[in-house]
Amino acid sequence: MISSKKAIELEDQYGAHNYHPLPVVLAKGEGVHVWDPEGNKYYDFLSAYSAVNQGHCHPKITKALTDQASTLCLTSRAFYNNVLGEYEKYVTEYFGFDKVLPMNTGAEGVETAIKICRKWAYEKKGIPEQEAQIIVLENNFHGRTTTVISFSNDPDARKNFGPYTPGFIKIPYNDLKALEEALKQPNIAGVLAEPIQGEAGVVVPDDDYIPKMAELCRTNNVLFIADEIQTGIARTGSLLAVCGNCSCGGHCERQATYTKPDILILGKALSGGAYPVSAVLADDPVMDVIKPGQHGSTYGGNPLACKVAISALEVVKDEHLAQNARKLGAKFRSEMQKLVDEFDLFVKVRGKGLLNAVIINDTPESDTAWKFCVSLKDNGLLAKPTHGNIIRFAPPLVMTKEQLSECVKIIRKTIEGFDK
Repeated sequence: MISSKKAIELEDQYGAHNYHPLPVVLAKGEGVHVWDPEGNKYYDFLSAYSAVNQGHCHPKITKALTDQASTLCLTSRAFYNNVLGEYEKYVTEYFGFDKVLPMNTGAEGVETAIKICRKWAYEKKGIPEQEAQIIVLENNFHGRTTTVISFSNDPDARKNFGPYTPGFIKIPYNDLKALEEALKQPNIAGVLAEPIQGEAGVVVPDDDYIPKMAELCRTNNVLFIADEIQTGIARTGSLLAVCGNCSCGGHCERQATYTKPDILILGKALSGGAYPVSAVLADDPVMDVIKPGQHGSTYGGNPLACKVAISALEVVKDEHLAQNARKLGAKFRSEMQKLVDEFDLFVKVRGKGLLNAVIINDTPESDTAWKFCVSLKDNGLLAKPTHGNIIRFAPPLVMTKEQLSECVKIIRKTIEGFDK
């Protein structure tokens, strides 16, 4: 096995410099832990941006992957395969929708949802072709495709990548009045929203924001598109973040206690981090606008992805990961609030379930949050800043109460010895 130093040198020399990783090399993972090539052990508090909700190398998911990989991996959609239908039935019943369109990555899922929404607008709502508009929220993160960056606020994502794709109206997040006004504009096809803005720094809206957004969409015959790529699949203490504070036990399906979107986008933890799998779900009146040849993917719906996704969703349900995230998330925020009250370095803690963030007492342009994450790494815990002065804390949902307590001690130890 190559050393950490060599691994970093190889990436720097031969890889595009489109990321700025924390200075740690990971060579092994199991559950909530990862190890570097030298054998140093860390708690993972990023979970591959919530892709590893079920923990690293979950044995059930790994077995599903290896068993299917030795049988049949890819057919393309030129033919039927014996796993896709099973997966489609499972995932639609699991989340309570009529149909699913399988894709691979989160960004592909968002692009798919946008295409479905526009096609529905022209064919079902009667909006003149080429004139459909989709409302999006400021500080959103839906990927880095050309279409998505067209409505991004992030200058790093946008600059020198134009010309940009038209057809989007951007309004403030968590502002129902702004939404009401935007919906008055002509030819509105849909509203695309993250129930909690993860990349923006775990920005949690008012409790009534998402339900009222969905209600306004219904009233105006506009599709509510929920991007749950990061927030979904038990991360926030419910099966979906749009479940809110319902008492469903984390598995709503078709219960009336949750705000059902017209189009649901899933990815990341849909595979437990074992394989790229994303999905777009909708009911027949929306999904039926897609006909043969109008959208697809060579890898979308492949047997390997389908088996992995079924297994990953079974783990979430069988191991009660939503309930664990809800319980441990409350404990974590309580412990972080103690640090906010005790130390000037932490200004605020916010989040839901096990998707949380702390705001560092410095400007977004400073490197204080980065330095603190490096110190955390040196003490055995891995986290990453976002938007300069915000640190996201999102461990795998298989974490135990005892492990969480140990992690809180690491964070406390780090803040006590930290000198910015």
